[in-house]
Amino acid sequence: MTLRIVRLGSPRLAGEGTRIGAVRRVPRGVPKARYAADDWFDVWLPDLSPSPELLARGKAARTDAEWAAFARAFRAEMDRPTPRRTLDLLAALSRDAHFSIGCYCADESRCHRSVLRALLQQRGAAIA
Repeated sequence: MTLRIVRLGSPRLAGEGTRIGAVRRVPRGVPKARYAADDWFDVWLPDLSPSPELLARGKAARTDAEWAAFARAFRAEMDRPTPRRTLDLLAALSRDAHFSIGCYCADESRCHRSVLRALLQQRGAAIA
């Protein structure tokens, strides 16, 4: 069983399982009934996305130092009780189920999902 880290809106991979949208906002102009059908996500989980203020900082990061500062701040947000427990749950589920977590960003290296990948790996998640 595995967890995949994906770009939302990309075609689903065979056996990907339930797709979780770890994003602050739902896709613009897409009717709710089309989220899953159009490969956005099956379940929306904004608790795994940066706060609105931090999201703005991440989008504005142009240098490696700015990105590193964003990643540290996001890790701190994810260390709060609710996100921490959610990450623990997802890591445990990854050993018994197929599912994916994603965001809209084209470049994972400059996306909060790269931090989520690392946090899940630290918890022993089975990541494809």
